[in-house]
Amino acid sequence: MTDTPLFAAREPVFPRKVQGTFRRLKWIVMILTLGIYYLTPWIRWDRGPNLPDQAVLVDLAGRRFYFFWIEIWPHEFYFVAGLLIMAGLGLFLFTSALGRVWCGYTCPQTVWTDLFIATERWIEGDRNARVRLWKAKWDARKIRLRLTKYLVWALIGMATGGAWVFYFADAPALARDLVAGQAQPVAYITIAVLTFTTVLMGGIAREQVCIYMCPWPRIQGAMMDEGTLTVGYRDWRGEPRGKKHENAEGDCIDCMACVNVCPMGIDIREGQQLACITCALCIDACDDVMDKIGKPRGLIDYLALSDAPPADDTTQRAAVVPLGVTNKADSVSVPVGGAPAPAPNAGPAPIITTAARDWQPQPVWKHILRPRTIVYTVLWGAIGLALLFALFIRPEIDMTVAAVRNPQFVTLSDGSIRNAYDIRLRNKHGEARDFHVSLTSDATLRIGLEGRDDLTVPVPPDSTLLQRVYVTARPDDAAATEERTDLRFWVEDLISGERTYGDSQFFGKEPE
Repeated sequence: MTDTPLFAAREPVFPRKVQGTFRRLKWIVMILTLGIYYLTPWIRWDRGPNLPDQAVLVDLAGRRFYFFWIEIWPHEFYFVAGLLIMAGLGLFLFTSALGRVWCGYTCPQTVWTDLFIATERWIEGDRNARVRLWKAKWDARKIRLRLTKYLVWALIGMATGGAWVFYFADAPALARDLVAGQAQPVAYITIAVLTFTTVLMGGIAREQVCIYMCPWPRIQGAMMDEGTLTVGYRDWRGEPRGKKHENAEGDCIDCMACVNVCPMGIDIREGQQLACITCALCIDACDDVMDKIGKPRGLIDYLALSDAPPADDTTQRAAVVPLGVTNKADSVSVPVGGAPAPAPNAGPAPIITTAARDWQPQPVWKHILRPRTIVYTVLWGAIGLALLFALFIRPEIDMTVAAVRNPQFVTLSDGSIRNAYDIRLRNKHGEARDFHVSLTSDATLRIGLEGRDDLTVPVPPDSTLLQRVYVTARPDDAAATEERTDLRFWVEDLISGERTYGDSQFFGKEPE
């Protein structure tokens, strides 16, 4: 038996501030995504009278989803299913081409965690200050800073939950009701729950969500191959490093900058890890150090496994000695890299092979345009085109037919056989329309509408109406004595002339 605990205690991660191309990209993505999330419910869109004027609205009461000029009804859920499939394929596509780029830039967990870390840095200071505060004893200053941070985090969480409920009701009206205390209890409960979970996930748990709760790190391995571009460390240029080998040469000076800026607290030099979200902040940090010590950038970079030079001893030296530098000990010139040439007493240098000297990584486009990514792109585009086609050809009127089968038929006093059907009429126009109902069949059948003197049904704007329909076969009609007779109901918009139909069957009384 051992006293080693099964689970290690969490080591808090305090990322250092960094500047660079990828940090600026993350700021841009954060501003855009948060701006879209917080502001979208307030965009207005005129759909005419009796319809909501909110551009994006999930109308649970009306069982409708509005997205600008698009209106999705419950029976059109296949549009939502198609979008979810496209999202999944898009995730596969980006992962196979660029690794966990979704996780590093646009995942909500990443975006909100980045926002919480930024506010923490603003209140408590950069990495060293936050580490000292974490280790310091509780005093008035520490309590003040912590309370201020948690208050700001709570406000961010409240804004997050508040923005979410605005997608399910008219935003201005709901905002007034929330302030006045007149909103429905479910709105306050939802905001409270989302405030708590946002602070917990983005502010407190942070990297633990990505490592232990999210399934995607465990799935991504199936989406990536040796041609996938992802954040990695060119160990052939920088290893061995630090104090592991006193006489080692290489570009890495073991400054720990890449580790100190990582929001996951990992060392990318140890290779690809489950916790790495490919945010590329370590690239910015390493490039900054390389600039300061006069070495070429790219020690940490977006690269693929297939980008490694030929694996032999000469490659190691070929990759770490600058082009044109000559080893005076044996007068052998060596190509590209970043470390100074070895001292004259460093011993004989290895012979540089032609493969190592001529090696160049593949261009980026070859990593992106591969059979796997092309297949994902084709599938993604095909589903998108199919959804667009279905969206533009869908009718403005619709109907569903449900036969009443309890009982299957009724025998009238004159011997006629009658079947009943429930027809649900949908008017997707912003004005009331009169629909004319009729039927066609190879047999002689008669149709009548419950509560109507004729076959015209007025349907209110942008709504559905359930109409009971009776179909009758006289005793001498063939349908009255046949087990089943096919029929088709037709509905016509009397203003536009648009038609739609639904098929069903007529059940007769079998002869004795």
